[in-house]
Amino acid sequence: MQKTTLEQWRMFKSVADAGGFNQASSQVHKSQSSIHNAVSNLEAALGIKLFEVSGRKVMLTEAGNLMLRRGQYLLDEVSRIEDIANTLSKGVETELRIAVDGAFPQNVVFQALEKVSAMYPQVNIDIVDTVLSGTNELIQEGLVDLGLSAFRMNNALNDEICRIEFIAIAHKNHPLHQLNSELTYDNLKSYRQIIVRDSALQTNRDSGWLGAEQRWKVGSIRASLDLITQGLGFAWLPMPMISELVDDGTLKRLPLKNGSLRSSSFYLNFKDQDKLGPAAREFIGELRLLTLDMPTSEEH
Repeated sequence: MQKTTLEQWRMFKSVADAGGFNQASSQVHKSQSSIHNAVSNLEAALGIKLFEVSGRKVMLTEAGNLMLRRGQYLLDEVSRIEDIANTLSKGVETELRIAVDGAFPQNVVFQALEKVSAMYPQVNIDIVDTVLSGTNELIQEGLVDLGLSAFRMNNALNDEICRIEFIAIAHKNHPLHQLNSELTYDNLKSYRQIIVRDSALQTNRDSGWLGAEQRWKVGSIRASLDLITQGLGFAWLPMPMISELVDDGTLKRLPLKNGSLRSSSFYLNFKDQDKLGPAAREFIGELRLLTLDMPTSEEH
């Protein structure tokens, strides 16, 4: 039989976080005596001293520091279990929030969501466009349920969906194509490069070659494509997005000696599969089905 209670662990953590019993009392809206009692009972049950008093300050003992770390794991797991129970009690979620990197084929996402909506018409869909590390930041902050990103997440589930090729590209009439020769990065330096800004607020990640003397930053892959089709620069763009424009001759690949083609894995990321509702799980299944024929890193 357990000798301690969750309430005792919660009161212990509240005192440690607040820096004292009086401060903890104000934060958790309980009397100091009840908090003292809970902590004293926890110390008695564990057989160790958790706090020591130094003047007006309450400080963790060495054993208290260790117990605080262990107790945090316990309270986090309890919170997780309660969240899962809350999800199960609600049944189908009312909203599905998905962050999608602009380089991932949007039509695949839309097809999967159409299937989800047909099965769960009452679920509202919220699609957030992101760039680079923007998807993972939204997942980490709990602002979306899951997302598609070119980067793995730490302490989360990362399911590789596919690899996408990025092609060095410019309008057919761009001056780089008038050189009529194989190009190097030195040739590119004198021309405007269109790059896409990271949409994350806490991280500012760059990707690929950024050596042009003049660079225009834009907020989305779509804006980059618009500028390229107007002949205003060159960029590396995802092949699924530009394939039709390449086929009809509007855009042409830059004949780089090295580096004209890059590829990147894209991952379906989420923090806790147990917290996902039926609509989210259905989306994951449909997405995997629709991307079965797309290449992955295992095939490279």
